[in-house]
Amino acid sequence: MTTLSATKARTNLTHWLKRAAKGEDVGILCGDQVIALRPVKVFSEDFDYAKREYGVTDAELEAFVKRTDREIVRARKAGRIRRFTGDLDASLRR
Repeated sequence: MTTLSATKARTNLTHWLKRAAKGEDVGILCGDQVIALRPVKVFSEDFDYAKREYGVTDAELEAFVKRTDREIVRARKAGRIRRFTGDLDASLRR
């Protein structure tokens, strides 16, 4: 494992994150502990993740999803947001 001080890791953090993402063991010293950098898979559609991560109930999560869906529909109708077509340059020109 490559172990770094917080100062050294901070100066080139992107480099170390990329190495950890490729599977290399990278750790950062925090006091007398080594904190490992590891990739984590997160699925936004995974409601169990949302409940576990944010501590919400089923009812709270369902209310949030419904409210957010309504806000998206209103914003699209008002022209504040558009569906992304995959062409970033075209989207930025608008």
